[in-house]
Amino acid sequence: MKSISTPNAPQAIGPYSQAAFKKGTLFISGQLGLDPISGELVSSFEDQALLVFNNLKNILTASNMTFSHVVKVSVFIKDMSNFAILNDIYKRYFCEPYPAREVIEVSGLPKNGDIEISLIAMES
Repeated sequence: MKSISTPNAPQAIGPYSQAAFKKGTLFISGQLGLDPISGELVSSFEDQALLVFNNLKNILTASNMTFSHVVKVSVFIKDMSNFAILNDIYKRYFCEPYPAREVIEVSGLPKNGDIEISLIAMES
C-alpha cells in the first residue's frame, strides 16, 4: 500500500492517510470542508461542499487521477434538507455514467462539519 498526501488538501486530523493506493485502486479518506491552509471549516453547507470537492480533486490530482476514475462516493451530511444543494454541486464534478453513491444523514461529523465525502477511484 502507498500513502498519498498533498499540501493542497487538509492534513489528516487523526491517524490515517489522506488517501491510500493499492493494486490500481485509490481510497480517499473522508474530506470535510476544511481550508487546507488554515485547517478551519468554512461557514455554509454550500461553501463546505465546494471545498470538499476541491480537496477531493486535489487528492485525485496528486494520485494522477480525475473524477472520471471515481467508481464509488460516500456522502455524510448533517441535514438532508441540503440534498438538492449537494446534487447541484455534485453534477459540476461528475457526469454520466455516474459513480455508485450513497448519501447518509448523520447526527455529527468531525469538527462539527456539515458534510464529509470519501471516494474510491480506480485506474482506467
